[in-house]
This record gives sequence, C-alpha cells and structure tokens, in this order.
Amino acid sequence: MAAGLTQLKYLYSHPEVYTNLSEKGRLLYGGIRDILKEKGIPYQVNAVESLGCMFFTHQPVVDYTSAKTSDTKAFAEYFKVMLKNGIHMAPSQFEAMFLSNAHTEKVIGETLEAMKKCL
Repeated sequence: MAAGLTQLKYLYSHPEVYTNLSEKGRLLYGGIRDILKEKGIPYQVNAVESLGCMFFTHQPVVDYTSAKTSDTKAFAEYFKVMLKNGIHMAPSQFEAMFLSNAHTEKVIGETLEAMKKCL
C-alpha cells in the first residue's frame, strides 16, 4: 500500500506523465489505424489515451458480442509474426495493450514498422 500511495503522490505532482502517455497513445493507435487502412484490412481500433485494443473486423466493437465478430485466426497469425519481429504483446484478440512511460517514440516507431512488415 505504501508503494501505491507513493506512486499516486508522484503522479499527482507530475501531471506531465498523463500528457506524455496521451501523446504516445495517439502515436501508436493512430499509426495502427493508418497502417490497417492503407493495407485495406478490416479493423477496429478502440483506444483511450494509452490503453487500446485492435480487432480484425468491419463491425464496430462495443461489447463482447461484437468483439467475437473478429477474425481471431488472423489475429493469432499477426501475433506470431509480431513476436518473431521482437514485439511482445498480449496473445489474445480480447486483451488490451497498455503503454507506459517506458515506451519511447523509438519503440513505438519500431512497433509500427514491424506491423507494416507483418501485415
């Protein structure tokens, strides 16, 4: 609990952390949208600030039922290729991606480049 309280105090006195995370989210999730659109792949990217999830489906994803319309086999292949390219991510179509302050613009760029190659 002491560590959690210390973290909350730090975040309260350093609001720039949230600004940085917002920008990183815009870079990553905006980049993902651009790549998928450019490649003509049916997708939905749901994101709020530094939290996001990508679904291979035409249908807007608003709940579990609509998330199940996703092409999970395509996501599994995507996951395997991303892993081979050094990008570690959640292995399930139904798990979110989380950015942290440890993710740099360089890392985000490398992730987007790997994504371009694998898609």
